[in-house]
Amino acid sequence: MVGYPFVVEFAVVTGHSGAGRSQAANFLEDLGWFVIDNLPAALLPKVSELAGVADSRYDRVALVSGSGEDASEIAAAIRTLRQADDSRVRVVFLQASTPVLVRRYESTKRPHPWDASLPLVEAIEAEHDALQAIKAEADMVIDTSNTSVHQLRDRIEAEFETATDMTAMSVRVVSFGYKHGLPLDVDLVMDCRFLPNPHWIEDLRPLTGRDPEVAAYLEAQTITADFLDRLYSLIDLLMPAYEREGKSYLSIGIGCTGGQHRSVWVAGQLRGHLEEQGYHPRVSHRDVDRSR
Repeated sequence: MVGYPFVVEFAVVTGHSGAGRSQAANFLEDLGWFVIDNLPAALLPKVSELAGVADSRYDRVALVSGSGEDASEIAAAIRTLRQADDSRVRVVFLQASTPVLVRRYESTKRPHPWDASLPLVEAIEAEHDALQAIKAEADMVIDTSNTSVHQLRDRIEAEFETATDMTAMSVRVVSFGYKHGLPLDVDLVMDCRFLPNPHWIEDLRPLTGRDPEVAAYLEAQTITADFLDRLYSLIDLLMPAYEREGKSYLSIGIGCTGGQHRSVWVAGQLRGHLEEQGYHPRVSHRDVDRSR
């Protein structure tokens, strides 16, 4: 395929059965995307050709691919889509843990589409293994194990609602607390637990990393400036390298013990640095209110 007369954006929505593919597709449709559900892998490149013709009305197309096909075929079709010069392809992979998927299927009484003859857990695990080839192509992995429908909608809207800078990678920074578990849908994780903990300062304990008193405490620590300099240098090294490899999304997790002080403040500092470099990061604080 060669260049299109105009830029076409494609979102390929795939992932584990029961993890929210259909819901994500509905949210994209609400945002004005033209959605094609359960598209066979062989037709993905053909749809891209039709969307790219001069009289096409569709410049944002979401292709929802299920689990009924060979994963290697879907992965190959995604790579073919990405060969077009004047299109942008973003692959969203939705996943959930096996226990969560078991509960979801048991509540709906529906058979698992991977292989209805297998016990449910075996079918789920078999699909997980088979989809690794597609997951490797994903720009964004969203784990819905502990995500509500409303949170999934917010995540999809944050990524797709507005026109995206076609030359810059989309960046998400999320702070979290290790005691609440690692976020499963981040690409990079930075551990801030080596920084002195404001939690042990009585006046700072009820505050968060968004408060100036906590910021002043962390800035006064000898190690902080050196850490930020090295963090920024690492990020400045990685961002262009990821972009050269065609990565459209980067999700960075910043963790401390409870997700209330240090990680929140560092995430804010990283956002400022990324903005200076021309990026427009979205920042969220997963656990900032949980520890209070």
